[in-house]
Amino acid sequence: MEPLRPDDPRRLGPYDVVARLDADGDRIPVPERRFIARLPGGNRTVLISLPLPGTDPARFAAEAAAARHGLPGPWIAPVVEIGGTAEAPWYASPYLPALPLTAAVAAHQGPLPEHTVRALGAALAEALAALHATGVTHAGLSPAAVLLTTGGPLLTCFGAVRAAAPDGEQRSGLPGLASGSLAPEQLTGGRPRPPGDLYALGSVLAYAATGHLVPERRELPEGLRRTIASCLTREPASRPQATRLLDELMPAAGIAGFAGDPHVPPPTVLGGTVSRASAALGPGWLPGRLIAALARQSAELLAAETVTPTPYGPAAGRAHDSLVAPAPSPLPYSPTAPGPTSPPPPAPSGLPVSPAS
Repeated sequence: MEPLRPDDPRRLGPYDVVARLDADGDRIPVPERRFIARLPGGNRTVLISLPLPGTDPARFAAEAAAARHGLPGPWIAPVVEIGGTAEAPWYASPYLPALPLTAAVAAHQGPLPEHTVRALGAALAEALAALHATGVTHAGLSPAAVLLTTGGPLLTCFGAVRAAAPDGEQRSGLPGLASGSLAPEQLTGGRPRPPGDLYALGSVLAYAATGHLVPERRELPEGLRRTIASCLTREPASRPQATRLLDELMPAAGIAGFAGDPHVPPPTVLGGTVSRASAALGPGWLPGRLIAALARQSAELLAAETVTPTPYGPAAGRAHDSLVAPAPSPLPYSPTAPGPTSPPPPAPSGLPVSPAS
């Protein structure tokens, strides 16, 4: 969570914009401009995404509209509202304290623990398997597109590759696209297909495990080396399907000893879907430094002032604590059902990974 810049919007539809989600200067590109915003009075908080300058707003709006029709599974952030104009569209997802994976690696001051990477991969593989089963390719997975929460990861930026450029056009170097997360066939303009999602997932796990988007194979944890490398092979047909990757990361019998607990719970039902990954996402899946970072974000949001547009300019009016009652804690998103207000929790580059032999 970062302060607003002078050129950032202060109002989007009915929402007052409070802060930016992403920090400036990240080495990993972010496919969208993302803001935390809330209704006047603070009784609803959302994450709002806008297209990057220089990108096609019509393609961005088309992908947002497709996502709003409903994407399966508990690990994909839902699109609940679309607004703006043809030139400046936006969409909103429910907010809860969350760190982009890039910010999480920075907050942890290095690579994430192997059990966290494994749980992250299992949830994302489960999300992709549900999408691919319906004939849909996500085409937007990258480290910046993954948000970490206390309850598990959320996948955002649906269709970012399609929105960046139509099929047949080179996508290398385009705004918002991390070239290390783009499958070779997509870099050259190929149509996004499920094997490209698996390549992107491999790059996400490599980043989480090493802090580098394209690490040397020897940098990867031994227990994940073959699995991640199989996703990053250049040949699409040689990459695993999402269901097979889920089997490797989270066997059906569970992962004994996960987070120090010798009794891993059975798969649970989240949002009407049986989730095997949920067994790995209980207490302890996130390191303490990330829990603390999420707590700070929640506290900073509660303390944040809202710049209110006035007829005299977008930043002429500012709410002050002496004039406006403090906003209540934002209502979190839950994959199962809306819950009560959630209290704050307790307080890179290299050579490409070679495919598995």
